[in-house]
Amino acid sequence: MDVLINVFVALHIIGIASLLGGFLTQMKAMGAGTARFTPAMLHGALTMLVTGVALVGLNQADDQTVNNVKIGIKLALLVVILALVYVKRDEEEVDKGAFIAVGALTTVNIFIATVWT
Repeated sequence: MDVLINVFVALHIIGIASLLGGFLTQMKAMGAGTARFTPAMLHGALTMLVTGVALVGLNQADDQTVNNVKIGIKLALLVVILALVYVKRDEEEVDKGAFIAVGALTTVNIFIATVWT
């Protein structure tokens, strides 16, 4: 079971790398007011959602303790990120505030995952 959990953790990290990497590659465009949500950002957020749900299920099946408050907060942040990216995915230029919100919420989600023990 540990190998399967570690595979899903790796996939979860790949998802967050895709989301954050998509944000970081658009930073220069954000300064010019031409930033947009890339397909990699949407796919990364969806990967995070699917693998995160799978990780919770796998950890509970393995009788490991799951901090439901932490998972709930991370899920809520991810739902907001997904909503913003999904709704504005076809726009050629995304509002600077929405773009910054996605980057900030992604960063907060990373810190919750790593610092909150």
